[in-house]
Amino acid sequence: MDNAPSVVKIVKSPSGYSMTRNGQPYFIMGAGGTASRVQLAASGGNSTRTWGADNLEKDLAEAQKAGITVTAGIWLGHKDVFDYGNEALVAKQLQMCKDVVTKYKDHPSILMWAIGNEMDGYEAKTDPRIWKAINDICVAVKKIDPNHPTISVVAEVVGDRIEKMHELCPALDAIGINSYRGGTTIGDRYKKAGGKKPFVLTEFGPPGSWELEKTPWGAPIEPTSTEKAESYRASYMASVMGQKGLCLGSYAFLWGHKQEATATWFGMILPDGKHVGALDVMTELWTGKAPKNLCPKINSLKLVTANRVKPGEQVSAELSASDPEGDPIKVRWLLTGETAVYLTAGQDEPVPPAFPDALVSSTNSKATVKMPAAGGAYRLFAYVDDGKNGAAVANIPLYVDGPLAVQKGRPVKLPFAVYDEASNPPVFIASGWIGNTKAMALKLDSKSNPHSGSTCTEITFTGKDDWGGIIWQYPANDWGDLPDCMDLSGAKSLSFWLRGELGGEEVSVNFGLLGKDKKFPDSATGALANIKLTQGWTQHKINLAGKDLSKIKTAYGFTVATKQNAVKFFIDDVKYE
Repeated sequence: MDNAPSVVKIVKSPSGYSMTRNGQPYFIMGAGGTASRVQLAASGGNSTRTWGADNLEKDLAEAQKAGITVTAGIWLGHKDVFDYGNEALVAKQLQMCKDVVTKYKDHPSILMWAIGNEMDGYEAKTDPRIWKAINDICVAVKKIDPNHPTISVVAEVVGDRIEKMHELCPALDAIGINSYRGGTTIGDRYKKAGGKKPFVLTEFGPPGSWELEKTPWGAPIEPTSTEKAESYRASYMASVMGQKGLCLGSYAFLWGHKQEATATWFGMILPDGKHVGALDVMTELWTGKAPKNLCPKINSLKLVTANRVKPGEQVSAELSASDPEGDPIKVRWLLTGETAVYLTAGQDEPVPPAFPDALVSSTNSKATVKMPAAGGAYRLFAYVDDGKNGAAVANIPLYVDGPLAVQKGRPVKLPFAVYDEASNPPVFIASGWIGNTKAMALKLDSKSNPHSGSTCTEITFTGKDDWGGIIWQYPANDWGDLPDCMDLSGAKSLSFWLRGELGGEEVSVNFGLLGKDKKFPDSATGALANIKLTQGWTQHKINLAGKDLSKIKTAYGFTVATKQNAVKFFIDDVKYE
């Protein structure tokens, strides 16, 4: 096994950009995800991508064993939770990047450094401070490791972000672009937006749940795995092969599986290890040859009854599916619940419950299910198996008109931090602003004498004869309209540290603010009223003994009232213990 560090260069010639690795031409044929890298190599892939460096040592070892490379991601703070105007915080992030590169730069499987992923968000207007910070990181990385190029990854090509990246980030060697529904036009749109540097299509696949038609109750309509496979092909042919000289290659998404919108929306490999048509397509594109055994194909899945019914009513569906080689197929039908929140930023979603007992009758082409008594959204899945590790899958959204059931909370491991430096990204978000919100200022990463670590939360309230407050919520901005919640069972106390700027400030702290007047309330509540602060840090605790913590949506909150003077105080290390 070759353990010598690799040397990767981006080369410009009259015909455009290309890449070499150890002096040999190298075009990225990759997939991002954590499934078997040996299987990726056997399918014709030559590279994998990571989003962060937490497991980079393991990722590099697996890649080296499989004989493939790694575009190593270094996760940067996103602008909604990271203050790029905080010089000390930005400097700390820069040092973290330097430490990662110093540790792993000589590993033979390193291909490139991906400095951040979608940290500028999805709006048209980008934040110039982000690109200045990234340029500083790239300059530092090049001094430590001149042998591997740097890229930074953005979500789509919108607004002025491409222009700003070129203007403010000259040290970037290439640009990574994540694009789904727009994958077939990304190259042309990139050039139209002012793109001059080479690019890598760092995520592509089927259209995202945020990009497609929804049912009247808001459930996105998922393409079949057969339809998704052709989305991979179309994006690859148009924006990767069709943009050679500008595109350095690509990473299909996702090498493995995940719960995002549904359990099957993204993923070339199902949870049981069977693969779907997307892997067949990518194997053909990477190797030039289709696999000997192709996955089954789904022609249609449709209802023969209504998609919106009453509790306990039956729903029937018909499936048209076949196997390209004529192998016998077996179809498994499954009714599941629907996710409560459609997350699109890489966060884990709770897996909806399954209802296997709902199946009344089924064949390989038909199924009837009896809908649950609880109202709300559901999906009926059809999984097609060819007996040779190939699969296909489709689903139909359904709705039961009846009283909604409260979902079980997502269990957590105790102690659980509502706020500390390690909770990034945090589960509970400081999104519930109440009272005179215009007079409230929140700084989540204050360097002003933190209780532990290097940062704390700083609150300033300038309202006179007024009050205001902030609540840490899950999901963010939800006031009891969504069923999703966290299960904090087992916690004996809610512990937090407070201090005032001057001393004498009074703050009230509570949790569980959503009462039974809400559709989905908190299962418990608690408070400490009128806490008088000192200039030094003091720990406070709310006793949780005997409380039902199984469904918590508002984990921590405060209110503050003023008379004449502005109030400034600090919070740190908020934990359920």
